[in-house]
Amino acid sequence: MYTFRQWHIPDKMMISILNYTEHHIPTGDFLTAVISNDLTGACFRADDNNLENLPAFVAYFYNEAPSTCWGSEDKRLRWIESIQNCERLTPCKRIE
Repeated sequence: MYTFRQWHIPDKMMISILNYTEHHIPTGDFLTAVISNDLTGACFRADDNNLENLPAFVAYFYNEAPSTCWGSEDKRLRWIESIQNCERLTPCKRIE
């Protein structure tokens, strides 16, 4: 779990975030919107818990994630493609 002030990212969401940031594995719709810096999309795609804790997601990417993996749709796509272009020469282990 990641905590920023009074907001938290639950463990199940951290798994998706770490799979994305460490292994370049695409995320679901809510995190895709957060990563792409699409506030409207994030709000509409969030469940109640993620909506309530949205500041923690923003803080995590701002403070912890590589700047090349978030901030726009173009950066998100380049991040995912950067590993896919290598044709996964080494097997990727998903975090579970």
